[in-house]
Amino acid sequence: MTIRILLADDHAIVRDGLRALLQADPGMEVVGSVADGVEAVTSVARLKPDVVVMDINMPGLNGIEATAQISKLRPAPRVLILSMHSSSEHVYRALHAGALGYVLKESAAVEVVEAVRAVAAGRRYLSGDVAEMVREADLTRAGGRGPAEQLSARERQVLKLVVEGRGNKEIAQALSISVRTVETYRSRLMLKLALHDLPALVRFAQEHGLD
Repeated sequence: MTIRILLADDHAIVRDGLRALLQADPGMEVVGSVADGVEAVTSVARLKPDVVVMDINMPGLNGIEATAQISKLRPAPRVLILSMHSSSEHVYRALHAGALGYVLKESAAVEVVEAVRAVAAGRRYLSGDVAEMVREADLTRAGGRGPAEQLSARERQVLKLVVEGRGNKEIAQALSISVRTVETYRSRLMLKLALHDLPALVRFAQEHGLD
């Protein structure tokens, strides 16, 4: 039985490369190719693929949000995330949105065919480094939490103000706490999220809707 595949990535060159790789396998057929998450969701109903190979960073609706919507459809295709992101937060959110597989783009040339075959059969497939991360963090257990969800309400408030460019004194005044307490919260944020500087903290907040 031929595996019907929908590709969702905002880079045409990536979609073309994936199409060539997948259609070289006689048991696979690429039935559609879209450039954003909204198109991915609407195309599933029309094309009825068995597997959606989904990027995360796409305009309109990102791949994780699109995966969550697709997973609610009946019947729902399997979703394989193909992403450049290897952080635990991205993996966590993808799996909990309903993705059955997660492959890093750097490994796509050697893994994507096997990954598509696995998820089409209902088996989880994770790139080697991702699989190790999942084992260590136990991200797939019920009730597991990603790094962003480990933040307290106050830590989220501090993070939002940091991203807005507020200094420690301004944050202290806005939240009615001491400057030293603000410094403690900032240090705790860096530690919890395994980040080492302000630009990384800002990027994290922007990527995860915490800004």
